[in-house]
Amino acid sequence: MADRLGWIDRRRLLQLLGVTGGALAANLPSRVFAQARKNTLVLGIDISDTITLDPARLAQYTSPMTVSAAYDSLVTMKPGDYINLSPSLATKWARTPDGKGWRFTLREGVKFSTGNPMTVEDVKWSFDRIINLGDQPSQYIANVDRVEIVDKSTIDIILKQPAEPLLTIIAAPEFVVLERKVAEANGASAAKDAKTADKAAQWINTNSCGTGAYRIAAWERNQQIQLVRNEHYWGGKPPFERIVIRHISDGAAQLLAVRRGDIDAAFNLIPEQIASLKGDANVRLAPLASLDFVYMALTQEPEFNKALAVKEARQAIGYAIDYDGIIKSMLGGAALRPAHFLPIGVSGSTEEIARQIGFKQDLARAKDLLAKAGFKDGFEFEISYGNAAVQGVTYQDLGLKIQSDLARVGIKVNLRPLDQVNLRTEYTTGKSKGGVLTFWNPPAVENQLWAAAVVQRVAKRVHWTTPEDIVKLVSQAATEADPKKQAELWVEWQKQAVDQANHFVLFQPVYQIAVRNTVKDFPLTAAGWMLDLHDVTPSAS
Repeated sequence: MADRLGWIDRRRLLQLLGVTGGALAANLPSRVFAQARKNTLVLGIDISDTITLDPARLAQYTSPMTVSAAYDSLVTMKPGDYINLSPSLATKWARTPDGKGWRFTLREGVKFSTGNPMTVEDVKWSFDRIINLGDQPSQYIANVDRVEIVDKSTIDIILKQPAEPLLTIIAAPEFVVLERKVAEANGASAAKDAKTADKAAQWINTNSCGTGAYRIAAWERNQQIQLVRNEHYWGGKPPFERIVIRHISDGAAQLLAVRRGDIDAAFNLIPEQIASLKGDANVRLAPLASLDFVYMALTQEPEFNKALAVKEARQAIGYAIDYDGIIKSMLGGAALRPAHFLPIGVSGSTEEIARQIGFKQDLARAKDLLAKAGFKDGFEFEISYGNAAVQGVTYQDLGLKIQSDLARVGIKVNLRPLDQVNLRTEYTTGKSKGGVLTFWNPPAVENQLWAAAVVQRVAKRVHWTTPEDIVKLVSQAATEADPKKQAELWVEWQKQAVDQANHFVLFQPVYQIAVRNTVKDFPLTAAGWMLDLHDVTPSAS
């Protein structure tokens, strides 16, 4: 690729980095050393679901990885440890003297990417903006009553229900600190009317004003995201000058790119592609037992589909799906399957519990339930999904598999692919008229968030009016201090959610990510943002 003098021409470098726009080209000389490639980390991943990089509006699967590189939260979680919290912008925390909230002591000497110092006012303003914008992240902290400044280095977060969890929730990249002055200059608002007054979304999508190791320099939807080093980062000099996240939706294209060295890591390979890398001296596999899962949601709105309005008909769908076939044949066995919205590995969710209370394929039982529902000859409904892939498996292929499974009991499925933005809008506004194939990744590692979502906003999407006793059960489990009793309560909650049959978890992936040996440290995490980009380091060679 390079001539004998060690030069690589400008056009070829841009091809390697996947750059189509002029943002990067404007910063490069006409000829650059091939060595410059070592200062850039290039990732290949399907980022078609990224529809915003605004932390206060975050709700997708791949975007948290970018946001967590550009911004910092008060506390965080280290890869592999999803119980003990670690300091970030706060160095210590404790209950407020009255016990109604949490008091945080802020780290000294933190600067934003502009070089301006972070203040306690920036912290309060950032939380106020999340709350007043009223987007999905605000629902995660609905228990926050107010945020109060104590002094120039101390802030209190006061809760409505003090016993309910907070720290595990605000470790997520939704709850980060923005530089107020810069954000407001570009249309942001934290006022009570922020829902309509805030006009910063477009600017924040292609820029950032955080304290993270990198700052967002550009985003071209379905093409790439570019980050550049934050020279003022409080955690030391970031190892890369630039990070390029290339949108490569096809696993075969990712495989070719990682083999050739055009990218440093490939995220969306199918089992056959992963197997083909064994013995490749230049590439290693980095496993990640995730807390994510892919699921199908079913509406029960009778105006959309009379059959789906009947619980027994929905349960019949649950017993007709070949879950083992999905995991073994489509994922090469690299997945688990929880009973419901609590992934394997958290309180009250184990593989044994899932086997006891979750759905499993039983065609005879499915047919009996159809007869009980009044649809002994089956019925027809549609499944919508995005043009994307998870762990190398496309939603299209997953839809075809479910279509085939349900046909065995007389249920006809019509597949309806959509753009990710349109799918999300339709689903979150409760307009999906049948089933929806989508994913769930944790905004934070906290059972209450998964369970509360099911009985609140996700219930609204499928037109389920949740019984009060199920809502109370979530709160009871979340505030139970005894671990054994808490686990039992979470099991009981899952039983009731499974019986309702609005949501079917299809698999919880164990990711196999191909990483070139030009990368030394590659800290994957299941905490909700997939990869700690600020701690990825190049190899010495």
